Amino acid sequence: MGPEGGGKPVLIFPGGMPRSLDYLRKCQREGVATVGASSLNYDVASTQYPSWIQLPYVNHPEFDAALARAIRELGIGGVYSPNPVVWNHLNAVLGILAPGVPLVNDSPIDDALAGFRAARTRARELLDHPLPVDVGQSGRAAVDEIELAAMFRHADAIPGMCDHEKACALHEIARHCVAGDVVEIGSWWGKSAFLLARLARLYGIGKLLCVDPWSNQHLVQEDATGIVDGGSAMVDAGEALAVFEMNLLPYSANHVNYLRMPSIEAAAFYRKSRCVTTPRFGSVDYEGRIALLHIDGNHAHAAVQADVAAWTGLVASGGWMVLDDYTWPFGDGPRRAGDAFLAENGHNVATAFTMGGALFIRLA
Repeated sequence: MGPEGGGKPVLIFPGGMPRSLDYLRKCQREGVATVGASSLNYDVASTQYPSWIQLPYVNHPEFDAALARAIRELGIGGVYSPNPVVWNHLNAVLGILAPGVPLVNDSPIDDALAGFRAARTRARELLDHPLPVDVGQSGRAAVDEIELAAMFRHADAIPGMCDHEKACALHEIARHCVAGDVVEIGSWWGKSAFLLARLARLYGIGKLLCVDPWSNQHLVQEDATGIVDGGSAMVDAGEALAVFEMNLLPYSANHVNYLRMPSIEAAAFYRKSRCVTTPRFGSVDYEGRIALLHIDGNHAHAAVQADVAAWTGLVASGGWMVLDDYTWPFGDGPRRAGDAFLAENGHNVATAFTMGGALFIRLA
């Protein structure tokens, strides 16, 4: 809250709900005073608040009077409630009980459903206006709105840099993709990996193999200003792997696995072995031919060039190669590697275009 309360404390009720505790931490970060409240005789969340009161249940005849008295005596400047029933009641009576004291949050139902509604809107827009990508062949029929909306919604919950435009382009090429393995170089937290895994399922492409050393040593990008490398030094690669596993495990089902090793070593492994085993994902068997290759590893020119050299020879005829950050404000490694590939392999390129900052190439 803050400005609305003019420095006065915010009453958080019911104070023990997860979203109430999230809001409490936000207030603490911003230096906003808070008072927690609950209708329970004892609420374990009370110890997390600097001040705490008990209120009757919202349907109790004395609730309105008790709330008005608490607001007056404690100098409350605003009220936060993530409970839909409580919020609806406060929305109806707060202006009467305590004029000038606002509800500081919007409807909890609208807030909770906002992401789902946005995902459905994005799915409808994509289905109504397919991307004008010339892939040179007819593709599979697009899945329905709810399938696409579910993919967008779950992807939104995963941190990462894969934007909506790129996600839509990935969807379009997945509809026009040959069968085979889907391989991603550089997965980190798993945002694009999730999209690739889901699209591979929806359109019957194949299984996903993620390649990433998850090592701070391999994060050095050699960007010109050092801004990227400076930020990379602040992250924990081991934690990133754990986050990746948390994001992909619910969707793995013998369909996703990973190699925790540098890209060049992983390419050698992939050429020799069709089975990948990890403690979390178990064993997954791959075909050994790549239908869709997504390169998003280290962006230093030498590293991207090495990834392209190590993996593109394994892409099947009619398969796709996606080179992420072809347009990248921090360096030209991906662009130089992509341009070199196009110059050397133009005779074997059926389609090439850029979208969402990535270069998409379909082999002839």
